[in-house]
Amino acid sequence: MDSRRIIMNYTVPPSLDDLQSIAEVIFEGLPDEVIRHCEDLTLTVEDFVDDVTLNDVGLDDPFELLALFKNGKEIAPGIQKKVANEEDTLVVFRRSVLDMWCETEDDLEVIIRNVLIEELGRAFDLSDDDINELTERNYA
Repeated sequence: MDSRRIIMNYTVPPSLDDLQSIAEVIFEGLPDEVIRHCEDLTLTVEDFVDDVTLNDVGLDDPFELLALFKNGKEIAPGIQKKVANEEDTLVVFRRSVLDMWCETEDDLEVIIRNVLIEELGRAFDLSDDDINELTERNYA
């Protein structure tokens, strides 16, 4: 067991800081197939997705978006900037993750690990089979 494992008090939902800490520990332990692409990646946790982002990704229900990779080198999907002036960012949405946790009753750390692997895997063009294999192999 990882000595950095975070013990939470389940009488209140994990805060933004709690989820940030959990996500950072999990991020450090992601498989090499994913982490090798994340040299300058910033990981952040926000409470909820904003309406503009929700509209940009074409979703109506904010609880459908658990995380979002933002490429610092793109102006819009597929359109590259000449100079990257922003870091790549992975945003995890706390309320959506907690909603999934409540609905599935799965381990919160497993949910977050799978969300990170799936979102980064898609961002780095891994196949669905590769992403599924990584999530299964790294199921704690």
